[in-house]
Amino acid sequence: MRVAVGSRRQRLLRKGLWFRLRKILLCVLGLYVAIPFLIKLCPGIQAKLIFLNFVRVPYFIDLKKPQDQGLNHTCNYYLQPEEDVTIGVWHTVPTVWWKDAQGKDQMWYEDTLASSRPIILYLHGNAGTRGGDHRVELYKVLSSLGYHVVTFDYRGWGDSVGTPSERGMTYDALHVFDWIKARSGDNPVYIWGHSLGTGVATNLVRRLCERETPPDALILESPFTNIREEAKSHPFSVIYRYFPGFDWFFLDPITSSGIKFANDENSISSRSVKHISCSLLILHAEDDPVVPFQLGRKLYNIAAPSRSFRDFKVQFIPFHSDLGYRHKYIYKSPELPRILREFLGKSEPGRQH
Repeated sequence: MRVAVGSRRQRLLRKGLWFRLRKILLCVLGLYVAIPFLIKLCPGIQAKLIFLNFVRVPYFIDLKKPQDQGLNHTCNYYLQPEEDVTIGVWHTVPTVWWKDAQGKDQMWYEDTLASSRPIILYLHGNAGTRGGDHRVELYKVLSSLGYHVVTFDYRGWGDSVGTPSERGMTYDALHVFDWIKARSGDNPVYIWGHSLGTGVATNLVRRLCERETPPDALILESPFTNIREEAKSHPFSVIYRYFPGFDWFFLDPITSSGIKFANDENSISSRSVKHISCSLLILHAEDDPVVPFQLGRKLYNIAAPSRSFRDFKVQFIPFHSDLGYRHKYIYKSPELPRILREFLGKSEPGRQH
């Protein structure tokens, strides 16, 4: 009798577990199917997932105090590209001026831009702020090589005020570039974009070339071809990549939100539009899990034969997967100083591959 009762309890227990498991599976399946429809009906969700400006890492840092991040030769500014838009800017001077920079005010930092040192305008990717750990480490490397580094948070990122959009991000970058050029005289100004920042960088440089004020060189770190191809290749899209109507559900909302970041289109010249016409350096790690290496290579293959680059140097530098630089650690490469020295030292007209 006891055996029968025990056996019945076990069957009831198994039945209860199966019922709960089935309920969980149905909920997961329902959520899986509902998400594409939610994104299609609310394209703003997709825009937020691209920008990730609400993800502020590292947390609890005071962006007004770059010295807290080990940048003791950096000044924090605030600029106003448009009415109701304010962006936070960091200006790091070359390391050789570290001692001179102590206790200096914004005017001193601005005046240093007119010195004989070249300037890099750095455009960061999505998520985080200008105080992100890997970004700070890159500023330190570039500063140690003798460059001024000017970087900022786009509207809606960090302590910058405004609503994110591709147009707004590009305009912010244009405003900072013009601010630099108004103070730097004839000193070289290079533009460096990383990840999503490569889209901002090519938008910016295209506008600069169209008005015939190109930068001295463009550096793209971990670039993609366009945002649709990047979204389709992103690891987050793996579980939906073969979902029926993937493009319609996930990629079309991006386009309808006015987001293109068309690095490939910006790199191709046409008869009527002068697109990018300056030296171009592309850096990409083979083991990049966020922006696939093949997208960077594809962008180079598009840009290299373009007529707009006919008189300029175009170079692609891959970093072997064994090095472990992935998406944001190329700054660790001991070869980076040599790469920049050789490329930027020869970024004048005279195209080489």
